Amino acid sequence: MKDAALDIDLNALPSHVGIIMDGNGRWATQRKLPRTSGHSEGLKRAKDIAKAASDLGIKYLTLYVFSTENWKRTQQEVGFLMGLIHSHLKQELAFYRENQMRVRLLGDLSGLPADVQRDIIEAEGDTESFSGITVCLAINYGGRDEIVRGIKKLAANGFDMGAITEEKISENFDVPELPDVDLLIRTGGEQRLSNFLLWKSAYAELVFSKTLWPDYGKEEFLKDIKEFQNRNRRFGAAPA
Repeated sequence: MKDAALDIDLNALPSHVGIIMDGNGRWATQRKLPRTSGHSEGLKRAKDIAKAASDLGIKYLTLYVFSTENWKRTQQEVGFLMGLIHSHLKQELAFYRENQMRVRLLGDLSGLPADVQRDIIEAEGDTESFSGITVCLAINYGGRDEIVRGIKKLAANGFDMGAITEEKISENFDVPELPDVDLLIRTGGEQRLSNFLLWKSAYAELVFSKTLWPDYGKEEFLKDIKEFQNRNRRFGAAPA
């Protein structure tokens, strides 16, 4: 790691970092480029940050790639995003293998195009045995939708809904082993969750960056990790 990482306490890392990668479209518009250029550049930053998180030793990274609400965008933009996801999953196996990154999907697989469904299933299978960071790609994902789908799974399996617990609901989420979010970062200047990991972020530390995602680099990521380490997490308890 570079000098910027020297102040990071490797014994106090967040286990799970979630990132709302916001600002691709605005980044492109500022440069008089099509919005699709921002998404292409944003994909490069996603790889950079995944590598930085892996090098630090963070165990889980969840990236908000495409929300259940993003279908409202133009057909052209949605088509480009689906194509970008397709090409990334097909072309980046060597990157995941080199860094021992395990890929998991968060989201409703059935609502995605058939080729993207196949790509995701193959990526999960190809990386299943990798022992490094787990990179969860939130695609066709909504926090409320995940909760509803989890409860529907319980009902479909005949579970006694009168005996429902938080643990039982969590066990039926898309990635049951995914721990709660410790640090949630949103780039682009907006300060809202946008239906991202609502259940898992109950006690997440929130960091809002004004930097547009394509300009968000490793140095700022390390700064945000340091900010997390400076927080006093009490989980509802009174200060000592």
